[in-house]
Amino acid sequence: MRNALTFARLTRTAKAMVNTLLIAIATVTFFFTSDIAVPQTAAAYPFWAQQTAPATPREATGRIVCANCHLAAKPTEVEVPQSVLPDTVFKAIVKIPYDTSVQQVGADGSKVGLNVGAVLMLPQGFKIAPEDRIPEEMKKEVGDMTFTPYNDDSENVVIVGPLPGEEYQEIIFPILSPNPATDKNIHFGTYSVHVGGNRGRGQVYPTGEKSNNNVFNASAAGTISKIAQTEDEDGNVKNLISITTASGDVVTDTVPAGPELIVTEGQAVATGDALTNNPNVGGFGQRDVEIVLQDSSRVAWLIAFICLVMLAQVMLVLKKKQVEKVQAAEMNF
Repeated sequence: MRNALTFARLTRTAKAMVNTLLIAIATVTFFFTSDIAVPQTAAAYPFWAQQTAPATPREATGRIVCANCHLAAKPTEVEVPQSVLPDTVFKAIVKIPYDTSVQQVGADGSKVGLNVGAVLMLPQGFKIAPEDRIPEEMKKEVGDMTFTPYNDDSENVVIVGPLPGEEYQEIIFPILSPNPATDKNIHFGTYSVHVGGNRGRGQVYPTGEKSNNNVFNASAAGTISKIAQTEDEDGNVKNLISITTASGDVVTDTVPAGPELIVTEGQAVATGDALTNNPNVGGFGQRDVEIVLQDSSRVAWLIAFICLVMLAQVMLVLKKKQVEKVQAAEMNF
């Protein structure tokens, strides 16, 4: 009887494990196939990084994952104080410069302005300051900016965007520093701050497919026998480039709306030759800086030490003058 009960329990446990495994496989399959079947539009949206790196946007190599989709390198600047005191509000200024006269290709191939976005990775314990802690003057500088935590467990990692680049080449983050007196996990010292800033749409979707903000290349060597146009289901014009190979086979490459063709019919191409120009005018940049969480008592002791040194210097000078007067008196005597 005991053996029968044990066998029944093992059977139920095995069935539960199998059901759990099947549910997990079905869930993963659903998300994977949905991304392939309905790919999203690549843009200057930092939250795309959450799909490929849900835990943290910074890889073990130190690279922020936005660089996986925004392939061109562009400068990004950040300004933070050299040191801050506990439980104080300060500004972190992220600058994303670019030439505002340029335009990028939109998802439909039309020319549009560039969007910008930023990822700010603060030290543990630092976070966006609550509304009631931000000074009025800083509120005016921040404006109606919306800051979003990277995930529910990371208040110190903040993303912002997309924003119109013409207005937001400089993004101000109001930051609240932690207080080691109330949080024993926080310690005084030097911490790293990581910043990523992008402008313009990406060149790769999170699924790995190219966006139309990219160079398209010939998939085979041969002669371009025909260039035709067609419309996709959204009404966007696509170019169909037929390449006749040396063996007589015809290979057709599809170029979406946006990139401009740089080849003509009858032109010979090799595998990998560019069929279009490079429409990308944006890119991604990353900066790493340091900030010191300073103990106010250390500052007070430093000031006291400096005052003592200055007092000692003054006393030495006075003593020297006194000795010189004594020596002069003795010589006159």
